[in-house]
Amino acid sequence: MRVTIQRVSSASVTIEGIIKSSIGRGLLVLAGFEEVDTLEDLEWMSSKLVNLRIFQDENGQMNLSVKEVNGDIIIVSQFTLYALTKKGNRPSFIRAAKPEVAIPLYQKFVLQVEKNIEKKIGTGEFGADMKVALINDGPVTISIDSKHRE
Repeated sequence: MRVTIQRVSSASVTIEGIIKSSIGRGLLVLAGFEEVDTLEDLEWMSSKLVNLRIFQDENGQMNLSVKEVNGDIIIVSQFTLYALTKKGNRPSFIRAAKPEVAIPLYQKFVLQVEKNIEKKIGTGEFGADMKVALINDGPVTISIDSKHRE
């Protein structure tokens, strides 16, 4: 499992002209899955995401988590995080999980994050043509891979 986390002042997901999710201060998370991902990957990533200290404290240091600042989260499925670009100029997405595997993983990940942050979060819609808007705060953008634990 791979995620790209963006600390945002605001973010939204629009599908067919209708806003599906929007948040103020918090995290926009792009999440990609591969066939070998397990419940352990989802649990580890959820805990890492909710507890990652990337919000500023009263001294301006990145010392607080999204949970500690009562921030919000939007998670958007993003198979392109598994793009292979070694050969040629057309990316291959062969490592990305097929929808029949990825959709249940995405749904379980959303539920796990909601459990860890103790509130509902926003989502995109798996497979939809989404327009994602954000104001990246900082900017702070971090990528994490559950297989490498980094």
